[in-house]
Amino acid sequence: MTESAQRPPTAEPTSSAAEPTSSAAEPTSSAGGPQSSAGGRRAPARSAEEAYDQLRQEIYRGELMPNERLIEIELATRLQVSRAVVRTVLVRLGQDGLVVLTPNRGAHVRLVSEEEAVEILQVRAVLEALTARQAAQHATAREIAAIRRLLGRMARKLDADDLLGYSEGNAKLHAAIIAAARHETAARLITGLRAQLVRFQYRTILVPGRPAKSFEEHTAIVDAIAARDPDAAEAAMRRHLGYVESTLAWTATAIRRRGGRPDPTRPG
Repeated sequence: MTESAQRPPTAEPTSSAAEPTSSAAEPTSSAGGPQSSAGGRRAPARSAEEAYDQLRQEIYRGELMPNERLIEIELATRLQVSRAVVRTVLVRLGQDGLVVLTPNRGAHVRLVSEEEAVEILQVRAVLEALTARQAAQHATAREIAAIRRLLGRMARKLDADDLLGYSEGNAKLHAAIIAAARHETAARLITGLRAQLVRFQYRTILVPGRPAKSFEEHTAIVDAIAARDPDAAEAAMRRHLGYVESTLAWTATAIRRRGGRPDPTRPG
């Protein structure tokens, strides 16, 4: 995540996935879901799935902060769903690793420390390098074409300076590579790990120059998979997640130095 990249003349790049997000990895919005309201948070949900998607996105964007209490009746009123639906949604978010449910004390947004986030990225790097290798060996021509289309959409988001859209496309791209790998155990483990990194994924993509560099990294991964080169695909994925890890470490240091606010300069 940093520097400028050369992109194809048309458009294009989750984890997070959406990078993501809302993938995998890395997190993404559901089709037909509620749109953003003028105040930042989106319009009221109309179903359990929309309520789940909305709260997940609010955690992803940092609108619901780590350790913030999630009060059933307030959420039910704001989302215009029943408290039973809210309880179901909170359980799902707990399974995603985004919310902590404590008996007799309610729920709050889970805080993942920078140190834990780095450890999660290190484990992801091993697993996703494996899935990139496997995808290069097992992806069908149709799957490779779909992965290239996702990369093209990421390019368009990048050209439009739509960083959230880029991050969500990132997550979808990673998810598509994982699916093409046909490795169910790795897919299950990665999904759990990516869900815990959604807020960090968006933080890193905000680093000046990082989106363009990220796009270069994803292009290298996709090109290697399309070339049926497992060694190159594995190495490209390891490089990519290594850069993500170093950028995350840089942002954590910058935030600490500035008393909680990231330095809007490029990392050295």
